[in-house]
Order: sequence, then C-alpha cells, then structure tokens
Amino acid sequence: MKLTALILGLSLTLFTASGGAIEIEKMQLPDMGDSAGALISPVQEREFGEAFFRNLHTQAEISQDLEIEQYIQNIGRQLAAHSDNPATPFHFFVVMEPDINAFAGPGGYIGVNSGLILLTESESELASVMAHEIGHVTQRHLYRSIEKASKMSIPTVAATLAAILVATQSPNMGQAALMAVQAGNIQFQIDFTREHEKEADRVGMQTLADSNFDPRAMPVFFEKLMQSTRYYGKGVPEFLRTHPVSESRIADTRGRAETYAYRQIPDSLGYLLTKAKLMVSTASDKKSALKHFATLELQGTTEQRAVARYGIGLIHQGAQEFAQASEIFQQLTDQYPNQPQYPFALARTAMDSHDYQKASNLLSKTSERFPSNDAIKIELTRALIKNSQPERARQVLQSMSDYQKQQPFYYELLAQIHADLKQPAESHRYMAEYYFASGDTEAAMTQIKLARQETDLSFQLQAILNERLNFFISEEESRKAER
Repeated sequence: MKLTALILGLSLTLFTASGGAIEIEKMQLPDMGDSAGALISPVQEREFGEAFFRNLHTQAEISQDLEIEQYIQNIGRQLAAHSDNPATPFHFFVVMEPDINAFAGPGGYIGVNSGLILLTESESELASVMAHEIGHVTQRHLYRSIEKASKMSIPTVAATLAAILVATQSPNMGQAALMAVQAGNIQFQIDFTREHEKEADRVGMQTLADSNFDPRAMPVFFEKLMQSTRYYGKGVPEFLRTHPVSESRIADTRGRAETYAYRQIPDSLGYLLTKAKLMVSTASDKKSALKHFATLELQGTTEQRAVARYGIGLIHQGAQEFAQASEIFQQLTDQYPNQPQYPFALARTAMDSHDYQKASNLLSKTSERFPSNDAIKIELTRALIKNSQPERARQVLQSMSDYQKQQPFYYELLAQIHADLKQPAESHRYMAEYYFASGDTEAAMTQIKLARQETDLSFQLQAILNERLNFFISEEESRKAER
C-alpha cells in the first residue's frame, strides 16, 4: 500500500497496478482565502484537520503503539516549540507503512511512515524531515497554494481526500475511487513550487538547529535518498515524488548547514529503542531480525548493546517465549531504572502471559515513577480492566493528557470500563465516540441509537445522546449531499 495523498510537494498522482500514472486535476476545497492573508479561521482549520485525521484512520494503519506515538510526539513538540510559529497546533503520528514517506496534512497533522524512521541512521536525520514538514505548516503552504476554490463542507472534503487516498494505496480500488471523484466533479491538485520546498528547507533547518539537532543531517539525508534512487528505478521512494531532491537543493542545504557551528549530537535512547521496536514489529523474517540484534549485542556502547538485548527480548515476547523475554527485560529494568521502556516491556510480557495481577503491580509502580508517561497509563488501564478493577481503571484513564483523550483507543477503553460497571448506555455512548474518531460515522450513529434504547436514562445523558446523534446525522448528510 502506498500513502501518497496530501503530501506537500507534488501534484497528486494515482499509480495503477500496471505502474501507469493518472493525474488528478484541481479538486474544489473550502474557501480558505488567498495567500495574501485572509485564510481559513483557526476553528475551521482545527475541524478540517480533525476530520482529515478521522478519515485517515479508515485508509491507513496509524500506529496504536503508545510508546512509539509518545516518542514521535515528543520529538515533534520539541521541534514545534522552536519553530518560527510555536503557537501553531501540531499533531504527530506514525503510519505503519514501509514506504519512505512523511507528509503534512491540514490542521498541522504530520505523519511519518515507519519505513522512513527505519531508514534514518541518526535522530537528527529523522528530526530534519519532521522540521521540513513543520516548515510547510508554519509557512501555510497548503493554504497559500489554494487561491481559487469553491466552498465545500468539512466532512465532504475530508471524505474526498480519504477516497483519493484509497486510490493511491490500493491498485484494485484505485480505478473505482477515481471514477467516484470524476463522477462528483471533484478535482484535486496541490501544486507546491520549488520556492515552497526551499522555504521549508530554510525554516526547517533553523528549527533543527534551535532544537539542538544537527543541521547537517538534512543534506545528509537528502543525499542518501537521492543516491538510493539508483536501486529503485522507476519505483522511487514516495518522499522523493512529493519532495523532489536535486543536486542544487542538496548543495543549498549543505551550504546553509555549514553556517552553523559543528556539534556532535548523540542519539537519544528513546530514538534507538523506537527503531528497535519498529524493526521487530515490521520484520517479516523474525530469525533474520534476531540475528541482526544478536550481532549488535556484541558491539557499540553499553546502551547500544542494551538496545540490542531489548530487540531480542521483543522477538521472544512476540514468539510467546515469555520466560526468556521476562529474564531479559528484568535485567534491563535493574540495569536502567530510569528508562521506562524496560519495565513497560516486562509488564507487557506479564500481560501477554495472562498474569494480569503481576502486570498491574509492575505498571502501578512504574506509573508512580513516571507520572507523565501516558503509554504506561494506558497499559495500566488495560491491565486493571483485565484484573476486574474497572473503577480504578477509570481513575487512571481520566489522568491522561488532553491530547490522548481525543484518540480512538481512549473511547474504546472507556466503553469497556462502563460495560464492566454495568452501565450499557454509557458504554454505547463511548463506543460511538470510538467509531466516530476512527472515521466510521454510521457505526457511531448505531451505537447512539442502542444507547437511547436503554432504560432509566438521566435527563443529562439523554440530552448528550440526542446532541451527538444530530451531529453525526448532520455530518453524514453533508457528506452525501455533496458527493
């Protein structure tokens, strides 16, 4: 599957099963104003971004691994805080696709493919790509490139973008999606100029340097991508289709990088552990992955060898070899008490082996040690649910950050908790929110209707259910009316 839609950098193209390309012309988007200033309002931009992200869940595999998501959000927030517009709201996430790609969608939603993360050889290389995408957002390239657009409702735009995304991902569905786009007289093209790419490079590099990353990583990674094309032939990485790299662009970024004083920036342990986890979860041949980590265990620094052992432990865990995995993770926990990934993996192994009491105890202690770690809180919530402690699970879940409370898994866990508390109406209500956040509005309406069938509903809950049902119906009607 290929994720090429909504990438800032090149006109959107559909690649068919035979390798041919179909250009999609300009699609009507909401009236966002011109590049001179009168752009989309902050409220509209937020709603548009949220709708886009909901629909993206139905078309691409968004990572649900809280540790991976937490890492990419942390590095994204670090960069955004040092960008030229730190007040811009951003949302960072990982798409589980092997293609080398990263993209900036509406509303500051920035996705990075797992394939790109694994290709990077340093944390600064990963940060350079994210800083570039942040530059596209802060410079308003998406909206500056839409000069003459007809009005269209937010849900319709998001659904249309998702339909085009299907076409770019699945050759079998591509023709059908393209016909639907043509039938609705909806056309789309984001024509980002070389100047936009150059501008994103320039502001991105400044962000990179101000965030304590190595600016030289940007031309190094661009050059690596350009050199890799000789092995791809026509099937070049998606990132190069959407962010064309030339010798002059590499030279320009290299020249800019040389103006900064050289500093050796070490990779964080979080970066190394995230790469190890992604390598294990995406490896088609676990034996080869095991051999890879076994080789790394014999070289490098003490921390690098520990990361290799962590990778070996994850492979044992995935193979349900729980005794071996537990032994490795316990040793790492004892050796690195200030690194939350190791006790988390130990508790996860206990969960997988159905020792929910041990998992709850481990996660409770780890959460006390790392109170701001949402990944630990989520896993603790799951362990408490499995351990028949729904009320305590609800208390832990309520302590999550506001950002995590907008994610699909949050609503799903709330639904499970209320089901265990024998509160079916509330359970259906939160399952509705789960489906809506996942892009399935019709399933959300079904859940609300089931909730309204329950007896003894309070006046407040009835009002909430009625309001949400009306909202969901309005969303569906807007989308269907403009297809």
